[in-house]
Amino acid sequence: MTAVQFSEPSKDKSLLEEGDVFTPRFDAAGLVTAVVTDADDGMLLMVAHMNAQALGLTLETGIAHYWSRSRNTLWKKGETSGNLQQVVEIRTDCDQDAIWLRVKVTGHDATCHTGRRSCFYRTVVLVDGKGTLAADGSKPLFDAQETYRTPR
Repeated sequence: MTAVQFSEPSKDKSLLEEGDVFTPRFDAAGLVTAVVTDADDGMLLMVAHMNAQALGLTLETGIAHYWSRSRNTLWKKGETSGNLQQVVEIRTDCDQDAIWLRVKVTGHDATCHTGRRSCFYRTVVLVDGKGTLAADGSKPLFDAQETYRTPR
């Protein structure tokens, strides 16, 4: 649980866009989008979602927490792999419905559950009228199957 509480966003656009009170605009599911980049080189590492508890824990601890939509649970990034995301800076966009985290990743410097540094390791290209994926050459930095294996 977190002690951080967020006030309702102002209906006054100027206060929302120019004021000094952080009032994240969570969507109908109670989530806000989080864009995550490397604090040193700016590489896009991942895009995730945060609910109020995840955002509050991130602010309190300095370690990124997210809400997993697929697992429907709170998730401390790197808790299993050891690749914690230490938050260097948090920004919000003009209408406070998206968050930008600049982080330093511990451990293997890998963010993706596939073991790669970034979740964005493929490019999308058009080939013969079809969207096709092409690998960017990045290799896993740890053995994801070993790290995330489930006990039988």
